[in-house]
Amino acid sequence: MSRLFGTDGVRGLANREVTAELALSLGAAAARVLVQRGEFAGRRPRAIVGRDPRVSGQFLSAAIIAGLASAGVDTEDLGVLPTPAVAYLTNAENADVAVMISASHNPMQDNGIKFFARGGVKLDDAVEDAIEAALGEQWERPTHGDVGAITLSRGEAGDAYVQHLLGTIGHDLSGLRIAVDCANGAASEVGPAALRAAGADVVVINASPDGRNINEKCGSTHPEQLQAVTVASEAHMGVAFDGDADRCLAVDHTGALVDGDQIMGVLASALKERGALAHDTLVVTVMSNLGLLLAMRAAGIETVQTGVGDRYVLEAMREGGFNLGGEQSGHLILSDHATTGDGVLTALHLASRVAATGRTLADLAAIVERLPQVLVNVPGVDKSRAGTDEPLAAAIAAAEARLGETGRVLLRPSGTEPLVRVMVEAQTSEQAEREAHGLAAVVAERLALS
Repeated sequence: MSRLFGTDGVRGLANREVTAELALSLGAAAARVLVQRGEFAGRRPRAIVGRDPRVSGQFLSAAIIAGLASAGVDTEDLGVLPTPAVAYLTNAENADVAVMISASHNPMQDNGIKFFARGGVKLDDAVEDAIEAALGEQWERPTHGDVGAITLSRGEAGDAYVQHLLGTIGHDLSGLRIAVDCANGAASEVGPAALRAAGADVVVINASPDGRNINEKCGSTHPEQLQAVTVASEAHMGVAFDGDADRCLAVDHTGALVDGDQIMGVLASALKERGALAHDTLVVTVMSNLGLLLAMRAAGIETVQTGVGDRYVLEAMREGGFNLGGEQSGHLILSDHATTGDGVLTALHLASRVAATGRTLADLAAIVERLPQVLVNVPGVDKSRAGTDEPLAAAIAAAEARLGETGRVLLRPSGTEPLVRVMVEAQTSEQAEREAHGLAAVVAERLALS
């Protein structure tokens, strides 16, 4: 039986896999497990719950709140707020537990349930497993005054989050025009509000969520509209969030995309310049472009590579005491100010760097010269043998020798399908294509399912 909690909470098709009944049970089970573990230390527990604007989030948040309150937890309904806002407020409001209802960049029909522990950090796997085990168990429900009370935020939570964000930047954004694509998501109000409060002239698109248009051909997964608007409005730059605003991609004044690797290069260089980059190290995943690694080496910045996924980035940051890390997708963690990826925070710091230097984003982003990258999926193979087949290993070694220091090869078995992903970076697109497809052919031949 597969584990209910994935790398980013419980996620699936809303009302089929992620149901009101499941949300209700998860809320009650989480409260019981945390009580048993002594997390509430004998005091009356308090929780906060936020969501993105998906229509299914309304009944799921109502259910999770009901489950928490039925187990004796006083619960505040924050309404629509970004995931990083809920993480921040967990700590700022001294909440014992928090829940975010969102499927991030996924299509509207999906939804998810993510828990945060005290301080705004993700629950440990062991706690998630205990919550899953507690589902369906008989338990003694509180009665009388021991049931939880439910309160509704009137907007104060969003205001507090914006004020927190503003306190993290060292230079205001006066004189900058910034185009903002809110993905019809959770940052539709607080994203533009934070940038305006910082002094920017803001041009806003896709900030009219109706519950069904979240991430629909907009936001960080579809930046084409932002690219056009940035140029048409003569903005200095543009930023795009995803549905729950834990990601941010950018666009320069020419309409060229500035991805997460380039943003990390800009921010890491800025921090190092101020002597504020912990251990002069940036944490990235194995999917970050080699161009970023080479640029950081030239700038005197070490890089630590992790598996794909923000949880692995965060784990490496905590273990090494690093304060900046992220993914090519635009999920950046600035741990001096946040416990999770925060798209609005990233946008503010990137814009602040533009304003402080007087340089264009295009000029700043040029620190990272992206190498051509080709990804080929090879289906129908025995992925378990990807790391043990000797002829395949020899083919990879030969390709790496041909590529030299300005290229690399990465084979990644899929976590859910009989599929191996072959990624090659090289100095030219032609070389990357040739090596990637050549290795894909070897994978298909050597790992073919019998």
